[in-house]
Amino acid sequence: MIPFLDIKAINSRYRDDLVEAARRVIDSGWYVLGNEVKAFESEFNSWCKTNHTIGISNGLAALRLVFEAWIEQGKLERGDSVIVPANTYIASVLAITAAGLKPVLVEPDEDTYNLSLKGVRSAMTSEIKAVLVVHLYGRIAPMDQLAPFCSENNLLLLEDAAQSHGAAIAGKACGVWGDAAGFSFYPGKNLGALGDGGAITCQDEEFAKLIKALRNYGSHRKYENIYQGSNERLDEMQAAMLRVKLQYLNEDSNLRRDIADQYCRQISNDKIRLPIIPADRDEHVWHLFVVRSKMRDEFIEHMSKNGVQCMIHYPIAPHKQLAYQTEFASLSFPLTERIHEEVVSLPISPTISKDEVNTVVAAVNSF
Repeated sequence: MIPFLDIKAINSRYRDDLVEAARRVIDSGWYVLGNEVKAFESEFNSWCKTNHTIGISNGLAALRLVFEAWIEQGKLERGDSVIVPANTYIASVLAITAAGLKPVLVEPDEDTYNLSLKGVRSAMTSEIKAVLVVHLYGRIAPMDQLAPFCSENNLLLLEDAAQSHGAAIAGKACGVWGDAAGFSFYPGKNLGALGDGGAITCQDEEFAKLIKALRNYGSHRKYENIYQGSNERLDEMQAAMLRVKLQYLNEDSNLRRDIADQYCRQISNDKIRLPIIPADRDEHVWHLFVVRSKMRDEFIEHMSKNGVQCMIHYPIAPHKQLAYQTEFASLSFPLTERIHEEVVSLPISPTISKDEVNTVVAAVNSF
C-alpha cells in the first residue's frame, strides 16, 4: 500500500542531523525559550523575508494570540466580526471564537478553494473589522488584491499560513502580506516538527514584543505579568528539529511540485476534477494534492484496492460541526458543502518514488 503520508520516511532522511540537534538541546541544560528558539526565529525570518518571527506552541494558538494582541492594543473589541472562508479546517474558526470574536463565513473561489476579493466584498458590513485569509492546501490566496483592499478599508489582515510555508505571489511569500500571519509546524505539514509547533510572523516591532509577552504568561520579565497571557511557547527541542528541516524545505517543495506536475499532466479521467495549476509554478507548495469526485466513496475504495491510500481534507465543513450547531445552525453554504462532499487527497510527499507516482496515476485513470 502506498501510504498517504509517511512521516517516518520523511524524517529518516535527516535522522543524523535531528539526533545531533536533540543532543545539542539535551546537553545545553536549557529547555524553554533558549538559544534554539531564538535561532529558529532568526532563520525563519530570513527564509520568509519577514521582520519578526515569534515561536508559538501550535498553529491554532498562533492565530488566537494575534487576535488577543489586537484586542489588547484596542484595535479589536470582543464581539467584532471577522471574515473567514467557510471552506477551511475548523482551527481557523476556533481561533476567532476563542478570542471572543464573531466569524463571518464566506464561500470560497471554486477554482482555488481560497477567499477571493469578490467574496470578501460580498460580506462587508460596518461590523467587519478583520479578515482571516486561509492559504488552503498550500496555495496562496490572492493577496495582491486582498491586502490593498483591507488597507483601504481599515481592516486588519491575518494570514492562516498553516499549510502554505513558502507559497508566494511574484516572489513575495505568504506570511508578509498581512498585518500578521500564523504558521503551524504540526508533523504532517511541509515544515513539520516532531510534535506540535507554530509561529507568528509580523512586521511591527511593538506587536512582536506584545506577542512574546502573551505567549509567556503576559510577561517580559519573570514574575512580572503585564498582561493576562497564556503559556504558548515553542519548545526548545521542536525549535531544534525545525532548524534542521528548514534547511531542506525549498528542495522538498520542488519535489512536491514535480509530483503535482506529473499528476496534472498524466491523470486523465472525466470522473475526477483536478486542481487548477497556478500560472507560476512556484506559487503553490502542494501541502495537499486535492481532487474532486462525485463518486468519492467508490473512488476511495477503488484506490485502496489498487494499493493507494487516500484521505479527505475535510469531510465536514466548520458550520456543520456539532461544536458550532448553535451559532451556525441556520447557515447554508452550498459550494462549501459540495466541496466537502467531493474532495479527496492523493499521496504527495518528498519521499514518494517515481514508480509510486506512476501507480497513483494508473489507479486514478482506471477508475
